[in-house]
Amino acid sequence: MFRLDEKVAIVTGGTRGIGRAISLHLAHAGARLVVNYLSNDEAAEALVRDVGEAGPVVLVKGDVGDASVAQRAVDAALERFGRLDILVNNAGKTADNLLVRMSEEEWDSVIEINLRSVFLWTRAAVRPMIRQRSGRIISITSVDGLVGNAGQANYSAAKAGAIGFTRSLSRELASRGITVNAVAPGFVKTGLTSGLTEKQWEAILLRIPMGRDGTAEEIAPAVLFLASDEASYLTGQVIAVDGGLT
Repeated sequence: MFRLDEKVAIVTGGTRGIGRAISLHLAHAGARLVVNYLSNDEAAEALVRDVGEAGPVVLVKGDVGDASVAQRAVDAALERFGRLDILVNNAGKTADNLLVRMSEEEWDSVIEINLRSVFLWTRAAVRPMIRQRSGRIISITSVDGLVGNAGQANYSAAKAGAIGFTRSLSRELASRGITVNAVAPGFVKTGLTSGLTEKQWEAILLRIPMGRDGTAEEIAPAVLFLASDEASYLTGQVIAVDGGLT
């Protein structure tokens, strides 16, 4: 169940945090990987070591906001493996601030990485998928895109935009055999949440019925399911993995 043997997957921001867990889950399910990362060569090399004999990994270094990097990753998948079956739009960033204090750069940079990159990478990946008449596009959004969060107007807007993008594109591509879905993680301790204080974490936990934060390893299986043949009749959906928060 949930095997991806001979499938080829691209994961953006796939060497750290939730992206790393997703990359490892896909690889150990049999997928061949093209993994994008921004700058941390050590983390990228560690991922390759941890994937080990599970399968080949092609690393593509570069900013997800650059359309040429997206095309380079798609080209790498086609040249090395001859096809592209799965795209996971995972890369993200935060620049939290109250709206009255938020700079234009803080707004633009978050929209660039969390929303514009989803457009760029999906546009590049869709072309070979249409030719194949099959594919899986999975975007990592956030519960903030569903319910919002104070101090994160930029992040919440970008993640909500990715949800709207997912639902619209699912209608465009359903007849081509391509599913388009999203996973909305709840609060997970990663680099994106490292700026939260202990007091802020305590307030967050009070909102979560399960009473705890999640882990990257609890997010990745939802992505694996959506990438699998078992999810072939599921499209346009957002799966919230959030301990009951939403």
